[in-house]
Amino acid sequence: MTQMRSLGRSGPSVGAIGLGGWAIGGHFTLDGRNDGWGEVDDAQSIRALQIGLELGATLIDSADAYGTGHSEAVIGAAIKGRRGEVRIATKFGFTYDAAKRALLAIDVTPDYIDWANAQSLKRLGVERIDLYQIHPGELSAAEADAAGAALEALAEAGRIGAWGWSTDDAAAARRMLKFPHFTAVQQELNLFHDGPEMLALCAEANLASLNRSPLAMGLLSGKFGPETRFGTGDVRGAGHSWVKHFRDGAPTPEALARLAALRDLLTSGGRSPAQGALGWILARSPHTIPIPGFKTEAQVRDNLGALDKGPLPAAVMAEIDAVLKAEMAEA
Repeated sequence: MTQMRSLGRSGPSVGAIGLGGWAIGGHFTLDGRNDGWGEVDDAQSIRALQIGLELGATLIDSADAYGTGHSEAVIGAAIKGRRGEVRIATKFGFTYDAAKRALLAIDVTPDYIDWANAQSLKRLGVERIDLYQIHPGELSAAEADAAGAALEALAEAGRIGAWGWSTDDAAAARRMLKFPHFTAVQQELNLFHDGPEMLALCAEANLASLNRSPLAMGLLSGKFGPETRFGTGDVRGAGHSWVKHFRDGAPTPEALARLAALRDLLTSGGRSPAQGALGWILARSPHTIPIPGFKTEAQVRDNLGALDKGPLPAAVMAEIDAVLKAEMAEA
């Protein structure tokens, strides 16, 4: 039976693990560097999305930035005729040149939000986006308030069901609680990057916590080693300063060592490393909804197998915590 979690406050229930749409967007650039995950096969992406729905992933998360609209278009094709089976989340706030597949700047003004929402609705082929999220993680208080008011207007007009913010700043997210349709945050959360302040806010205010990078950009799948190399056509090899666990396209020795120390615990109960990493997130808080990315049907099947395995047991969580604390002490 599929585990379900609430999409925040009085939001609908969704499968406890969703589908992340970054990788299926294909090529696009940020600051002149590749921000995609290499070549994609749209037919394979559509099939993987549909398999995900069948396996209980009823939440699909995307952004207009991913492939400058391409991810949303692929999702729209995958859910055609199946709208009632899925909740759609997407994001806005990065302006783009679709012809050049390039992100350009940040814009969260009310006029831009109105325009961006209309474009996403068209690409997705839907009349309403269930969860519409601010993509840039840092805004001034004035920018955030103006965006919040514009998003409330979209909710009142029925163009979105609710809205959220992709940010790791718990204090900034707390300011948004004054808006009745603010129901979710999207935070980075994985074994290597905890977010206790944001999770505490979600527990206090009954917000959903969508979890980006739940597998640490694929590292926690356990499929990479010291010989792994990604070229500049992949975000992990493009040289972005914010990519944490890859250097010059290779997994860092520190990250590989940490994963090696945790592998036996993650694979307990017959789990794959990815299933263990997702099980850690599910056990971390009842508000979490990890949204791992994918490019193949096999990846979707592996990730969603964590629904059958369930959250990691409390004893395993305690052992993992001890290992991580010991590593921090040594560092």
